Amino acid sequence: MYIPSFNQFPNQREAISFMQRYSFATIVTADNDLPVATHLPFLVEQRDDKVVLLSHFAKANPQASSLIGKPVLVIFTEPHAYISPANYEKTTDVPTWNYLAVHAYGKATLLTEGEQTANLLAKTINNYETDYLQNWNSLTADYRQKMMKGIVAFEIVIEDLQGKQKLSQNRSAIEKENIINTLGKSEDANEREIANYMAKLK
Repeated sequence: MYIPSFNQFPNQREAISFMQRYSFATIVTADNDLPVATHLPFLVEQRDDKVVLLSHFAKANPQASSLIGKPVLVIFTEPHAYISPANYEKTTDVPTWNYLAVHAYGKATLLTEGEQTANLLAKTINNYETDYLQNWNSLTADYRQKMMKGIVAFEIVIEDLQGKQKLSQNRSAIEKENIINTLGKSEDANEREIANYMAKLK
């Protein structure tokens, strides 16, 4: 990912926090030089000095069989906003877009043991809807096994983590304030969130 130095995430901890907050991401692989992508919810864990992503495919998804032995890219991105030149001091400036994104590169391993899949599903449910975990555990073992046979669980150990926060860092203080005020009053939640991220950099 192209990242000017002033757009870099300040540290890995901030990148991990972003991935955990915006955890519905896009996993990209290549099959015979053709890019293939699937949109999945991810768990983001830190194990000692390693960052690990966990998720699962539907078993019918052919991308599940193309993970092993190939580079994998997972893209985390969410809040973004159009930036009008009306916020700038010069009329010769042009529009742009503010956004945050993290690209995670690594190698995937399939979690083939039934207990591994069960643990992944329990963690996923606990992360997204804790109250449902009791309901899931109350289902019959046969039904849960049937559901788990329909998925392919996997984890990715991250080898390279690239984070970009394009938040008008190269603009003047007046222009930044104009943008924060404009986006902060927007009815669009994405735009308000970008304003919040910008305000944290002040």
